Amino acid sequence: MLNKQSLTIAIVSVLCCAAVQVDGAKPAKGGGGGNHIQRGIQLAQEKHYDAAADEFGKAIKDNPKDPRGYANRGTAYRQGARTAMAAGDSEGASTRYQAALADFAKYIELAPKDASGYTEHGQTLSELKQYDAALADLNKALEIKPDDLNTVKFRGFAEIGLNQWDKAVADFSAVIQKKPDDLQSYDRRALAYRSMKNYDAAIADYTFLITKNPNDMEATTKRGYTYSLAQQYQNAIADYQAVIKVNPQDNDTFQRLQYAQSMLAAKNASPSPTPPIASPTPEEKRLMDKINPLYIGIGVVALLIIAVIVRLLTRGKAEPSSHRIR
Repeated sequence: MLNKQSLTIAIVSVLCCAAVQVDGAKPAKGGGGGNHIQRGIQLAQEKHYDAAADEFGKAIKDNPKDPRGYANRGTAYRQGARTAMAAGDSEGASTRYQAALADFAKYIELAPKDASGYTEHGQTLSELKQYDAALADLNKALEIKPDDLNTVKFRGFAEIGLNQWDKAVADFSAVIQKKPDDLQSYDRRALAYRSMKNYDAAIADYTFLITKNPNDMEATTKRGYTYSLAQQYQNAIADYQAVIKVNPQDNDTFQRLQYAQSMLAAKNASPSPTPPIASPTPEEKRLMDKINPLYIGIGVVALLIIAVIVRLLTRGKAEPSSHRIR
């Protein structure tokens, strides 16, 4: 079944898909910095993130007081970190993430009233699973710019990382209210609902995703898992079978299917009839139940009469001598 580790990986993968566009910038005075920025943006769009970071570094050298250069280079570093992580290069990812944090911190230093700096810094911390620190940054950004939906969304990611399910539901619901087609927010809200054991609400969100994209096997798998948690095994089986039909080699889903089938069979199994407890027959009554008090009285009187008669018959006869040795 889905475990905590796989859920954490799912959160990270969603964050990695939420790519932030590298900001454009007006050319700096003298033209050199601006040219480097434009070249860096082009390289980033071509996914050459390290080369883009180098260009943004040249722009920073030309104009070290321009916060846009740090913002752009930090974004390029973060994109490069995601690419390295996807390639299994955890050391390279860590180095780039730390460089991104340093650039976003400089961005905040140069433009402390710009909410974007706190948002970018907080998002990067969230990807590093430093959720408490991320939450502080994102809350600061929302103090400056309360209606920024991207920041609200990133805060929802951090709240999921901290298991603050009700707060995450509130944030993703706020995003969905303003952007009803934000499918990522439905997926993350469904996870929060499921973690709160509000299975009906989670199923509704997954169903919405499937309605929007019937070929979304990931949402179908998640809905099947949620059905299974809700003990709606028949529905879970249908979802798992749909996934396996598309991908017969999906062993994880096949195991979940087997589990749901076994649980459904156990649920539908008829319980063995309990043998009735036999009532005692009249013959099995206890002896005391058979004895009537009247009969007891009659028996005592009869014994007394017999004793009197015997005494009268034996009166006056010599008693035999004792043969005991004294």
